Amino acid sequence: METGFGNFYYKDGQLYCEELPVEEIAKQVGTPVYIYSKKGIKDKINQYKDAFKDYPTIISYAVKSNPNLSILKIAKEEGLGADIVSGGELYRVLKAGIDPNKVVYAGVGKTDRELKEGIEAGILSFNVESIMELEILNSIAGQIGKKANVSIRVNPDVNPKTHPYISTGLKKSKFGIDMEDAPEAFHLAEKLPNINLIGIHSHIGSQITDVSPYKEAVEKIAELVSKLEKEGIKLQYIDVGGGLGIKYKPEDTPPTPYHLAEAILPTVKQTGLKLIVEPGRSLTGEAGILVAQVIFLKDKGEKHFIIVDAGMNDLLRPAMYQAYHHIIPTKHKQPSIKADIVGPICETGDFLALDREIANLNRGEYIAVMSAGAYGFSMASNYNSRPRAVEVLVDGDRFTVIRKRETYEDIIKGEV
Repeated sequence: METGFGNFYYKDGQLYCEELPVEEIAKQVGTPVYIYSKKGIKDKINQYKDAFKDYPTIISYAVKSNPNLSILKIAKEEGLGADIVSGGELYRVLKAGIDPNKVVYAGVGKTDRELKEGIEAGILSFNVESIMELEILNSIAGQIGKKANVSIRVNPDVNPKTHPYISTGLKKSKFGIDMEDAPEAFHLAEKLPNINLIGIHSHIGSQITDVSPYKEAVEKIAELVSKLEKEGIKLQYIDVGGGLGIKYKPEDTPPTPYHLAEAILPTVKQTGLKLIVEPGRSLTGEAGILVAQVIFLKDKGEKHFIIVDAGMNDLLRPAMYQAYHHIIPTKHKQPSIKADIVGPICETGDFLALDREIANLNRGEYIAVMSAGAYGFSMASNYNSRPRAVEVLVDGDRFTVIRKRETYEDIIKGEV
């Protein structure tokens, strides 16, 4: 019996991840628990590798989507690089053994320490987001006697047709350098003695379900590349970012890496530059679920509440973005009630779903929040002094705890 979510499916009335019943994992390790399918992640990686196999392409996994070391190890084993946005993420990817020469480093607010760490690690490229960052990077590189590899992040002012909070390529966005100002940045980078200008970068947003904005952005970038070439600036790489959307509802049909390749490769080929893509959500999102247990049921006349032991501190997306996650019981039942599925956090915004058609669950039963493998645990917090969830990786008929559940002692570590 299919669920429509890849390696998560019903068999004999039980929800499985690969070859293991989800409920059995939950009973062994407790809830809330994030459960990831190794096969699900590898399948998505292989789609990207196949879609771009005929063009020189570096696939750099967006670490922010799910930074667990075991997930990074899968990326490393599959030959991927990494797209990072902090010194902590750099530390993680180096720990996981990912080749620094496949690491690209974005973010508008890199500290001096972070810039220094990236230079010393020998990363492929800093995706520089402002003139001042370029100048500071040049100064720090000079102080330590090394050159910093740089791509300029340009803002193509393309509407990615996604949630405003995850639209990053519009003119009003804090990210990147606007197209009309970009030539100045490229010419400055060429002149700075401790900068090695290698590429151009763009990232227009996240959870993009239509590839036409990518096509528009790449066409604008290609025009700029051509203009720069005429002015004597020759680049090596074009980095088109990530952001490809995934399935959050069973009926969703998001674009695949093949659709992305079809949309952008004709233009990229005309530039003659090597390509970098930065998938994150589209590699891990559908390969993960969050499992929670029903604690209480509450009826307020017309309004029904299913109260579970996972809240906005475990999965922030519904509260932050009003994001939809499909929710199903781990024992197959037909929907028979409309209810709010809420957590234990002391905030009205603490919900996983509102007015959702779901099975009439009993205390002690379990739910699975689908497509939670990206921006789930990575955005989790200890709000209300709640320990963060345990993380589990399933490989066939075996599972491994890849992050232990936090204890109360872990929460206060470092406090005095």
